[in-house]
Amino acid sequence: MSDLIVVTYEDQYKAAEVLAALQRLQKKLLIDLEDAAYVMKDEDGKFKLHETVPLTRIGAASGMWSGTFWGMLIGLLFMQPGLGAITGAAIGAATGAARGKASDYGIPNDFIVHLAKDLEKGSSALFVLVRRSTPDKVLAEVSQYGGTVLHSTLPNDVEARLQSALAA
Repeated sequence: MSDLIVVTYEDQYKAAEVLAALQRLQKKLLIDLEDAAYVMKDEDGKFKLHETVPLTRIGAASGMWSGTFWGMLIGLLFMQPGLGAITGAAIGAATGAARGKASDYGIPNDFIVHLAKDLEKGSSALFVLVRRSTPDKVLAEVSQYGGTVLHSTLPNDVEARLQSALAA
């Protein structure tokens, strides 16, 4: 089971920096992120959500390929496989993108938006869904960025250890 951890930062760009650090640690196999996202709230109070899994692009690509295949097959019936493939690709890409945008993988967007509304102006928050990690090495890396644990599904003692590492 994965653990959800939400950490807030007083700097608008800090969550993006920490996510980049976590992605470097993931390449070193020190942490396994199931999903991650961050929110930046500007000085006007508007927030922008940045997700790491581009579901719209993935849906459009898979829809295009399946649409091309089925369009070509149907086009063969009417002796127009090229036209069928082009039409199928266009329809498949559009429906795949819509399906990708409508689906939600990992951390629910509603949850992220709910917490983002309460952020201070000029701050950011990082949302990570962690499958597993090497805690000592990950804590040593992320503790240099500071932050405050806003929400987590970690056991109380582990959450307290994380918060004290971030505060140090």
